[in-house]
Amino acid sequence: MSKKQVWYEVQENETIEQCLERMKKDGYMAFGRKEEPVFHLVDGEPTYLRQKIKFKAILIED
Repeated sequence: MSKKQVWYEVQENETIEQCLERMKKDGYMAFGRKEEPVFHLVDGEPTYLRQKIKFKAILIED
């Protein structure tokens, strides 16, 4: 039995469209989106690295 809601994270090596296609293959569709910045330390100072994007997905019911 699969979950009705799951979170999918866009991986570093994929586009948003590829992530949405991966969701669709698993039988889910996007329901919400969350973004948060990712930082790393350079010389003791936090520096912006990239944006982390997650999609809340719900199970597609036939």
